[in-house]
Amino acid sequence: MLKDKKNFRLKVFEKAAYCRHFEEEVVKNVKLKNINIPTYISAGQEFIAATIATICEMIKIKPLLFGQHRCHSIYLAFGGDKKKLVDELLGKQSGCTKGKGGSASIHSKDINMFGHDGLMGSNGPIGVGACFATKKPTIIFLGDAAAEEDYVLSSLGWASTKKLPLLVIIEDNNLSILTEKKIRRNWKVEDVARSFKLRAYSVNDEPLNILKYSKYFFNGPCLLNIFTHRIYWHAGAGKDSETTFDRYKNEKKLLGKSASEFDEKIKKKMKDLWEKHSEKQ
Repeated sequence: MLKDKKNFRLKVFEKAAYCRHFEEEVVKNVKLKNINIPTYISAGQEFIAATIATICEMIKIKPLLFGQHRCHSIYLAFGGDKKKLVDELLGKQSGCTKGKGGSASIHSKDINMFGHDGLMGSNGPIGVGACFATKKPTIIFLGDAAAEEDYVLSSLGWASTKKLPLLVIIEDNNLSILTEKKIRRNWKVEDVARSFKLRAYSVNDEPLNILKYSKYFFNGPCLLNIFTHRIYWHAGAGKDSETTFDRYKNEKKLLGKSASEFDEKIKKKMKDLWEKHSEKQ
């Protein structure tokens, strides 16, 4: 059992490593002004997408994906083409959204990912509608602020009424740009979801903690409010704090030599990928 748990964590870490080092190269290219668009870095939050994607592979489900504006890690963890994402951020027509989506609106038919339209939380009711129409397993990723929108909450009620195969993931970094939850509200999203008779749980972004709830995935609507940490600004390459907890560094230390070696390998791979593509910009 311990070996199985470690293998699962290593698989999640491998996905997270691609996400982390891709994003670190994005940061470099924003600072070099190779990227000239608003950029939403998912470093710090990548273990959510990496864990959910690993679980979906284990249960052999390829869901419909509705990401929020901070969606690079969702695209990468679920198997999106890394070169196409580089090109998208560089504004090239060869990008995954033809260079028109930029950082916040990543769209890919290859992985069933639908781009965000710019209205915070709108992927909630849109994703519920797609799930209702197709009856296909669907995942909606929202931030803790987007989850406060009335149309998001009402769509949860509809999902419950129709017993849809829906998974709603709240990436809860406690911030709406810079405003903390305690200033914005005195209620919890999971409590509202439970009032609609959804299964709803709160958990941190440690992979094994998320795995515990996978038995509920796509067996009727389920919501996970996952506590996480945003390392970089809401938009851009600056850091909120130098002391922010970093799940990636924590997991790398816990997993030991194999994780450290893989980390170095992917760091070089992502550096080479970005250098090759940014030279053509």
